[in-house]
Amino acid sequence: MAAGKKVKNAVKKTKGKLKETTGQAVGNESLEAKGAREQMAGDAKQTIQKAKDTLKH
Repeated sequence: MAAGKKVKNAVKKTKGKLKETTGQAVGNESLEAKGAREQMAGDAKQTIQKAKDTLKH
């Protein structure tokens, strides 16, 4: 996996987790949901990138 994309996806997951946790702490359901979506997006992109790397080899 390209190192830059790997880091970008990890950062997206981390930001999502932070938003979700903050949303839970303050009772903001919208922020919590947005964080969960960001985490899922980061996971999905990472999975797609891994599949691309597998097909290249």
